[in-house]
Amino acid sequence: MRVLIVEDDVSLRRLIVRGLQEDGHIADALPDGRECAEFLNAARYDALVLDLNLPDRDGLDVLRDLRARELPTPVLILTARTDARDLVAGLDAGADDYLRKPFALEEFHARLRSLARRAPVWSGDVLRCADLAFDRRTREARRGDRSLDLTSKETALLEVLLRNVGRTVTRDALFDAVWDRSAEPGSNVLDVYARRLRVKLSAPGETALLHTIRGIGYRLSAEP
Repeated sequence: MRVLIVEDDVSLRRLIVRGLQEDGHIADALPDGRECAEFLNAARYDALVLDLNLPDRDGLDVLRDLRARELPTPVLILTARTDARDLVAGLDAGADDYLRKPFALEEFHARLRSLARRAPVWSGDVLRCADLAFDRRTREARRGDRSLDLTSKETALLEVLLRNVGRTVTRDALFDAVWDRSAEPGSNVLDVYARRLRVKLSAPGETALLHTIRGIGYRLSAEP
């Protein structure tokens, strides 16, 4: 999952970024809303975390501007405001969810996972690694000239790995994205699906793309 954080509180911003990175996600952060639209236009983010009390302009104005530009990224509002009218205004302005400060990181991560599951599929967006391609619109995966017959879980696992090509995705992050921790903590379900996916990705003579990082997680890369 790739997340953009717009938060002027330095300590909180660093805490959120560190927590996301430790879970294997990509986190970019801004201290104010001036460049928010430019970042969202330049990259595919699964969620935007937006503080309402920003130094340059009100977070609601930033949100209204994003929706006016028809940027569909799911938005989680962070706010210290307690007035219900402010929260309603945020939802009416286009926010998908909100979280009051102070908050527990566990709840924060759960809200983000929920938003990511509802994120829009980008039309024509093809994720690639070497000669492996996955079309997020049609949900079709191909390796060179051959089509890959993947189950829904294998497809979800492949998409998470393709979003993080060259980076190790932790086991916890994969569980959160694919199973939402529905499997028992000691279950080997992730390893079973990873083995199945590895077999389907690599026919005889093809370079192995899916690598096990022992004790940590998995990485998709053309490099060993």
